[in-house]
Amino acid sequence: MLDVIVRERRLRWPIAAHFEATVRGQTVRAVERRAKYILIRFDTGTLILHLGMSGSLRLVKLDTTPKAHDHWDIRVDSGWILRFHDPRRFGSLHWTDTDPALHPLLAKLAAEPLSREFDGEYLYRATRKRSVAVKQFIMNSQVVVGVGNIYASEALFRAHISPRRAARRLSRKEATALAKAIKDVLGEAIKIGGTTLRDYVNADGAPGYFRQKLFVYERKGEACRVCKTAVKQFVQGQRSTYWCSTCQV
Repeated sequence: MLDVIVRERRLRWPIAAHFEATVRGQTVRAVERRAKYILIRFDTGTLILHLGMSGSLRLVKLDTTPKAHDHWDIRVDSGWILRFHDPRRFGSLHWTDTDPALHPLLAKLAAEPLSREFDGEYLYRATRKRSVAVKQFIMNSQVVVGVGNIYASEALFRAHISPRRAARRLSRKEATALAKAIKDVLGEAIKIGGTTLRDYVNADGAPGYFRQKLFVYERKGEACRVCKTAVKQFVQGQRSTYWCSTCQV
């Protein structure tokens, strides 16, 4: 690594004053992911990155002029820069010299949704005695990570489960169907580049095309693709929820 440059320290949490000196000159050993966090492993520690709501990472040429909201660069000796762009500054950057799994941001995270650990039996056991609405339940990162608002709505539609249903009322069969639906929705979205609703683009600058596959999300008043009933919308946990009152019970 040639250099590290921080232009704006005021992200969701301030970037530590010693960050540049700590990282400069080290070698990147691995790049991994845990939930919505990107882990860049170096010789003496790990960078923990979160993109927030509007953040993005891009590889740009060494002589590329920074734009507004380009908050930090990692310059590598191949002639490229890893550049972080975040208009809202909700992203974050942390350094740890211990096991990142023990970091406060990661320590309480639950199973990955595409892992073997996350299945119908796991979900069924987790729902017992939980009266919270099932949509809010599956968006809880201490239950399963990475199921955001869009994919929660879509998975519940595919599993034929109302988002209002109390989690503890799911049968073992329904929990199995929901776990499968979550895996299917996320897997399909990954294959076609995610879901572009506003300004999201992938690493190549292309939009995600999963929006064309959405059954209910942001389709309020439109005909359900299965039964033709008008899709409904309500606010749940300060987030918009979309559902079909005929297909989902």
